[in-house]
Amino acid sequence: MIRIEHLTRRFHDLVAVDDISLHVKEGEIFGFLGPNGAGKSTTIKILTGFLPASSGKAVVGGLDVARDSLGVRRRIGYLPENVSLPVDARVDEYLEYRARLKGIGARARKRAQDQALEHCGLLDMRRR
Repeated sequence: MIRIEHLTRRFHDLVAVDDISLHVKEGEIFGFLGPNGAGKSTTIKILTGFLPASSGKAVVGGLDVARDSLGVRRRIGYLPENVSLPVDARVDEYLEYRARLKGIGARARKRAQDQALEHCGLLDMRRR
């Protein structure tokens, strides 16, 4: 569930997100479309806790993004358009790093890594 109420984000004189409101119900599929510069990426960055809103409210999965951004980030996955990956990290090392960030315990972490690798057909690539 995502609820946005009167969300605005300003960068000095530039208004990147201008008073948007929307509600995406649990289980609903939602497409977020618009031209370049419309504020889509900025809105997603606010919803994922990477950028604060200038005003308004955003709730993801029942958690207020401004008050509990860490809790929101634990519940969602977000891969930005330009992600910097460590060039010397192996696939299994990167997956372990991401799992630790999510707070997944050691036993569950190994199982989650194996499931992700199998799901993506990357079991043979884990040490690359």
